[in-house]
Amino acid sequence: MMVRSGAALAIFSFILWGITPLFYRLLPGAEPIEMLAQRILWSLPLLLLVRPLIKQRTRWREIWQDKRSLLFCLLGTSIMAISWCTFTYAMTHDQVLAASLGYFINPLFSILLGMIFLHERLSLSQKLAVLFAFAGVSYQLWQYCQLPVLALIMGSAFALYGLIRKFIRFDIITALTVETLWLFPVAIGLTIWLSTSGESALTNADTTTRIYYALTAPVTLLPLLFFAAAIKRTTLTVIGLSQYIEPTIQFLLAIFLFNEAFDKVKGVSFTLIWIGLLFCMSGLLKGWILQRRHHTSVVQNGQPKEDII
Repeated sequence: MMVRSGAALAIFSFILWGITPLFYRLLPGAEPIEMLAQRILWSLPLLLLVRPLIKQRTRWREIWQDKRSLLFCLLGTSIMAISWCTFTYAMTHDQVLAASLGYFINPLFSILLGMIFLHERLSLSQKLAVLFAFAGVSYQLWQYCQLPVLALIMGSAFALYGLIRKFIRFDIITALTVETLWLFPVAIGLTIWLSTSGESALTNADTTTRIYYALTAPVTLLPLLFFAAAIKRTTLTVIGLSQYIEPTIQFLLAIFLFNEAFDKVKGVSFTLIWIGLLFCMSGLLKGWILQRRHHTSVVQNGQPKEDII
């Protein structure tokens, strides 16, 4: 039952992430830096309210004693700031298709980073997945004579953040709170600078626009909270397969609702990357099936099912 509820939470979180372009369409041409600052300013009080509700949260004393995790939180939040800015720009400047591409290739970046930094050995399916993804990006470079920069930044930044999270020993909500605390002074400084220099879009904005900027915090955090709950209730295989829901929804929105250009070059590029993802998914499913068979054999040999769950 817990595994099923975890799968439902994972699917729901990725659906929420997938439909976020609908919200950002309310802020066309928004300034990514100012939106980042507002997201941080409004996220901190929300996180401080949510954190006490987490039973197995890291205590404040343990946080300050773990200097290594604190530094990795600083590194992680710096990378996420880049990811947020590029994502916001894509959402508010008719580049939802680029965001979709970025999150399709994100798992493949994660595979490469695991091989380089964690010395993980790639299976045949993973090697084929990376090869097809490389072919897809290379095809766009060859045809357009330019790289899909936004997609590559989003895909690689989120993969790097995932790698850094492996070295942070705090629970996910505490880690997010610490990361937000690191950027909070920067957000205040940016807000003051934009206001005094006359560059702020909020200075003369109406009340509705101000509310939309403030809502970027819960729009960002809500799916993340469901995702954090899902991680504790289901397997990484389910998480890995569910994550493709987000870019699929964004892809469909970009093509059929936002009418973004999708020519033959992008069609070939996406197809190659999707083939790579099929190899990646087949590897995940194979591992899951083998794991289930192992669990079944353990149960048949007399171990209680409770120990397995």
